[in-house]
Amino acid sequence: MFANLVTLLDWFGTAVFAITGALMAARKGMDIFGFAALAVATGIGGGTLRDLILGVSPVTWVGNVEYLRICAATAVVVYFTAHFVEPRYRLLMWLDAVGLSVFCVVGARRAFDLGAAPPIAVMMGIATATFGGIVRNILAGETSMLLNKEIYPFAAFIGSSAFVLSHLGGLPFEIGASIGFATCFAVRGLALCFGWEMPHYKPRGTATPSR
Repeated sequence: MFANLVTLLDWFGTAVFAITGALMAARKGMDIFGFAALAVATGIGGGTLRDLILGVSPVTWVGNVEYLRICAATAVVVYFTAHFVEPRYRLLMWLDAVGLSVFCVVGARRAFDLGAAPPIAVMMGIATATFGGIVRNILAGETSMLLNKEIYPFAAFIGSSAFVLSHLGGLPFEIGASIGFATCFAVRGLALCFGWEMPHYKPRGTATPSR
C-alpha cells in the first residue's frame, strides 16, 4: 500500500513539475517540441539525479514509461490551454512550490526504501525536489534557483528533514508525508508571499584577494 501511495505521489509531483516546464515554454514562445522538452526535463530531472546517485539501474522512468507519458500529455494540454492563464509566471511559481513539497518527501522515501541513512535521505529529498526546476530554468535561459537569493533549496531541506524526523519517530507514512509537504509548502509559500530571501554574502573590508 505504501509503495503504491509513494508511486502515486511521484506521478502527481511529475505532472505538477511538467506543467511548470510547459508554462515556462509558453512564456518563452516555444513550439510543441520545446514544451515537451521542458516538461520532461522538469518532471523527471530530480528523480533521475536521485536514482543516478543512489545507483538505481535503470532509473525509474526508464523502467516505468508512465512518467514520460505524464510529461508528454501535460505538455500537449498546456500547449493548447496556456493562453487562458494569466499571469502564467505566478501560477508557475505556486505550482513549483507544490511540486517541490511533494518531491522532497518522495525523494527521501525512495532513499529510505533503498536503505539509505537519514542524512542521505534528506539530501535525496532536496535533490529530487530542486533539480528539475533548476534544469528547467537553465534550458529556458532563466536565472538558476541556486544563483539567486530565493528560498528554494532551503524549503526543500526543511520539508525533507521534517519527513525524515517523522519517519524516524515511527509515524505512519501518510502523516509523515503530510508533515513534510506542509512544512516545505509553508516555507516556500511564505517566501513567495512576502518576498523572503536567504541571507547572502557581503564583502567585508578592503583587502585585495590573495593570488
